[in-house]
Amino acid sequence: MRYLVLIIGIAAVAIGCKKEKTSWDTEWSAPLINDTLSLKNLVNDSTLIESGGFYALDLNREIFNLNLTELINIPDTTIIEQFTFGTDLNIFPGLSFINSVEEHELELEEIQLKEIYLNNGFIDIKVTNPLPTAAIFNVQLPGVSKDGVTFNNTYTAPPGTQANPGLVNKSIDLSGYKMDLTGISGGDFNMIKSQITVSSDPNGPNVLVTPADIMNFEATFRDVNVFYARGYFGSRIIQDTTDVLIDALAGIAEGSIDIPNTALEFQVENGIKVSAAGTILSFLNENGSGATVNLISPYVGSAFNISPATGSWNTLTPSVKSLYFNSGNSNIENYIGNLGAKHLLAYKFQINPWGNTSGGYDELFPNSRLKVNLKATMPLAIGVNDLLIRDTFDLTLNQDPERTRITSGELVLNASNGFPIGGTVKLHLLDESGAVLHTVTASQPLKSAQFGSFNSTYNFNVANSELKFYLSEEGFSKINYVKRVVVEARFATENPVTSLNEPMQIPVDAFLAVKLKAKLTTEMKF
Repeated sequence: MRYLVLIIGIAAVAIGCKKEKTSWDTEWSAPLINDTLSLKNLVNDSTLIESGGFYALDLNREIFNLNLTELINIPDTTIIEQFTFGTDLNIFPGLSFINSVEEHELELEEIQLKEIYLNNGFIDIKVTNPLPTAAIFNVQLPGVSKDGVTFNNTYTAPPGTQANPGLVNKSIDLSGYKMDLTGISGGDFNMIKSQITVSSDPNGPNVLVTPADIMNFEATFRDVNVFYARGYFGSRIIQDTTDVLIDALAGIAEGSIDIPNTALEFQVENGIKVSAAGTILSFLNENGSGATVNLISPYVGSAFNISPATGSWNTLTPSVKSLYFNSGNSNIENYIGNLGAKHLLAYKFQINPWGNTSGGYDELFPNSRLKVNLKATMPLAIGVNDLLIRDTFDLTLNQDPERTRITSGELVLNASNGFPIGGTVKLHLLDESGAVLHTVTASQPLKSAQFGSFNSTYNFNVANSELKFYLSEEGFSKINYVKRVVVEARFATENPVTSLNEPMQIPVDAFLAVKLKAKLTTEMKF
């Protein structure tokens, strides 16, 4: 259309001034488009492959991919220990006067963790000292280690008073740490062990400690994220709806296609060492005109079991559960034939649906994922019946009928078609409100290759067509009001022998070569 605007602009340049206007008609002819459409550049993109001289569809789509480490959410946890004295106590320099061993529970609801490795996280230490001498805090966290070295740090709190105690704050990066959560007994879960000793400054004075003196120790675990966990992960439910968009189908307004031997596989991968159950709650698509089709099958709405993964760190092997949908157990052909541009999958997964059957030995690794993949391989044999593809483009054309105007014209489309698909083409000119001002129909259909002749160069049929779009004076009289143009193409795969719309295979190297030119008659006034 931009070429048409150019032609109108050129015609409008020649403007003169006379008392009486002289007019004459001129004819213009200009090429607009010379192009070839083929599927060749899409081959080997994992969707189109070659098979026996024809194209085939190889669909492999990842519907969703859940990082299962998100199942283990460690809340921020603060360990608080207060140290008080029952009687007055005289403390000599360097005297160790506190030795405390405690357990602290992580609040994880039904999750029971025995061991975790931290991807990242921090521990914030806060110590207050009311004594008039420095207090040396030695903090050990038995079971918390990195590279085989147990967490063991010393913090010195400066002297202070009850009203204004000495304070020390430290933040420690826990990335790469391992935590044993089995507690003091070694048979528990969700338990952090701590051992804290406090001694006075060996170079300080003698001090008197009274029951009013309170020493505080706080350790806050925050932003903890795990990359390995062992224990019982609870009977958790993961439920959601995900969508898959196919933009290329959004412009299809009516009609249907038939792809024979259609079969789809839903492949569920469980990368966590825990039993699970899954359910496809619903799977539906919606096409460009708003029509929806639900996938109907015994597999939809029914729970299926998923085995645990096997192996360990470098040998972890997900378990795989496959659900096959074909014309024998589902309405898959109707589902695909709806030409849905938007697909919605509602699903539910439950881990440990039968409780703690592993004896607290569920395992989660850094590469543990829960995936659902959609797989399908089928011949690209497409049957099209009255398929309407519609698209809209912005268009603004202006002419001055008192100077130069287009009185009539036509667009001529010459096409060589190697695809087994043909049909009719229309143009609708719309005003700003969307009302149709003018409709132009091609003089003849675009011929399918099935109605052409065999071409030995390509080794398949090629059909030649010449489509003309006649633009009348009535149409050009409204040209200043045109704001958009709608292109409609209605296709079918008609068998020239049976006159029925049947599935047709698309040969490798099939193409549609088009040449579009404009022939316009203008009236110029001077």
